[in-house]
Amino acid sequence: MSGFAKPALLKASAVVTWTEEADVVVVGMGIAGACAALEAKAAGADVLVLERGSGVSGTTTNAAGHFYLGGGTPVQVACGFEDTAQDMYDYLTAVTPDPAPAKIRLYCDESVSHFHWLEAHGVPFDRSYYPYKSVVQPTRECLIWTGNEKVWPYREQAKPAPRGHKVAFDGEEGGGALAVQTLAAKAQELGVRALFDVRVRELIADESGRIVGVRATHFDEVLFIKARRAVILAAGGFGMNLEMVAHYVPDLSPPTFVQGGPNDDGTSILLGMSAGGDVRNMEKPFITCPFYPPEQLLKGILVNKLGKRFVAEDSYHSRSAVISREQPDGICYLIVDASIFAYPRFAEMMNQQLVDGWESIAEMEAGLGLPPGSLVKTMGDYNFHAQSGQDPEFHKYPDWVAPLTNGPYAAFDLSVGKAVYTGFTLGGLAVSVDAEVLTPEGKPVPGLYAAGACASNIAQDSRGYASGTCIGEASFFGRRGGRHAARS
Repeated sequence: MSGFAKPALLKASAVVTWTEEADVVVVGMGIAGACAALEAKAAGADVLVLERGSGVSGTTTNAAGHFYLGGGTPVQVACGFEDTAQDMYDYLTAVTPDPAPAKIRLYCDESVSHFHWLEAHGVPFDRSYYPYKSVVQPTRECLIWTGNEKVWPYREQAKPAPRGHKVAFDGEEGGGALAVQTLAAKAQELGVRALFDVRVRELIADESGRIVGVRATHFDEVLFIKARRAVILAAGGFGMNLEMVAHYVPDLSPPTFVQGGPNDDGTSILLGMSAGGDVRNMEKPFITCPFYPPEQLLKGILVNKLGKRFVAEDSYHSRSAVISREQPDGICYLIVDASIFAYPRFAEMMNQQLVDGWESIAEMEAGLGLPPGSLVKTMGDYNFHAQSGQDPEFHKYPDWVAPLTNGPYAAFDLSVGKAVYTGFTLGGLAVSVDAEVLTPEGKPVPGLYAAGACASNIAQDSRGYASGTCIGEASFFGRRGGRHAARS
């Protein structure tokens, strides 16, 4: 399904013969779809999953496998960190642009039980902690700081705690695939049926407007599949749909590189819209260009073309990246001295080029073409306060505050159009706490649910994002949708 045109909403009265039927039909066998199918099956429903790929799929299969969980999980306890559901709630509420209190409250209050559910269904987590500031653990340690918990002002609004729980898997990639494959296999073991290479084309509604099935294709074969209770949409975001990206979130258009699977073409979102569903936060993407690890680079400073700082450098990488993009002409440099110099871990991948080295700050200022005296003043002010571990301008966490006084000095170019910025979509269908697709008036579309990247829940933008939020909310609200749909 390419383009931005919504599919038609078919009438059940026009269906001559149903090819297949089930109580609950799930569109997509990614993390949200697998969790929805498991819970619908546990609630007594006959469940059929329709997956467009030839096997278990979804964007999560390309992820490291972080789940944002807290409130005192067994991993947090084993690693010596205290956390409460209230602290987690306070944090997520503080960093979310348009927080939905009921959703965040449920997610936080039931976070520990969700962790136990994941483990009970075979997803492995070690009781271990990765103590370094990084985008992702290179090894199999579980717990890591993955957001802005220690960043001002959030550290004053909620007690910080690490909440990124990485699936037990050696390496930076593979944990997400392990989680999805494990949950999908468990679903099929428990009797969930699955059809692969099936592409859902339209939703089917009865006379009252209730969604009662789908029209799909399996290669050249047309299928009419009846859903006796509900259809759950879980087929990913819209990053691969160029028309939707250009319309809703042009920040993800070239030169930004969009992440996502080949089937993240907005199918679920367009299907939901065809049935009267509303969309939320479509214009707010996740965008990043991480300049750390190594973590010592957090002691450097980011400056714009005016030679001024503009963000706390210890921010989560998507927060610093999206604010970097907002600077005049998108120009941004990472400034370091000899004591902390290192090449960013992703420098080659992100084309974060070393501009040059200079013996003095004044020479660097001239070499970068910054306004006369600008960088000298910025560095002078920063170093004066950093000598006592302070950063009154942006309140960088003390661990990352150190004077930059050991020449020579160097600059890495993080400017838009030179460095590579990458991201993915966060917006999607408006949904209730039980994953019901909602109309613009806030009323549920009868018989229709959505979860995962096609639904808008907690993760809303780059400034407040934390690794693990998407997978965490996809699995959590996928479960809620599966339960509710089975009982509808």
